Amino acid sequence: MQTITPCLWFDTQAEEAAEFYVSVFPRSRILEVSRYGEGDRMPAGTALTVSFELDGFELQALNGGTDIPFTDAVSLSVRAETQEDIDRLWDRLTEGGSPVQCGWLKDRYGFSWQIVPPILGELLADPDREKAGRVMQAMLGMVKLDIAGLRAAYEGQSVRA
Repeated sequence: MQTITPCLWFDTQAEEAAEFYVSVFPRSRILEVSRYGEGDRMPAGTALTVSFELDGFELQALNGGTDIPFTDAVSLSVRAETQEDIDRLWDRLTEGGSPVQCGWLKDRYGFSWQIVPPILGELLADPDREKAGRVMQAMLGMVKLDIAGLRAAYEGQSVRA
């Protein structure tokens, strides 16, 4: 059982965001929604908290108002096994959001995600520091990560733009 649950602070979009996120990831669902009552800081019936699961990982969303905006200091890193997985997740999460760099993006709510293939860690950890350095340089030049480009850099081939 998961004992630590990240909580994402939204202005008023917690329920909408949770519904969007569960539509993006397999094995995902809304678990529970609590709502503000009469006389609370948000209109009665507005979601207070939304507990949800993304691919088996539980999170919580809170409608807390505009006091605390998202920053890049916190992101969710998503393991994407194939280029097709990277492309699908990237396309969905950048709908209304924006690409950043090195596999990072901001979704339509301003929350940061990293879409990362496991091969990246393997290539960067290679004891041959020259190969690993080429991979790092290739990654730094990418917005959405490209597995073929990372492998090409590792092998010393030119990386496509």
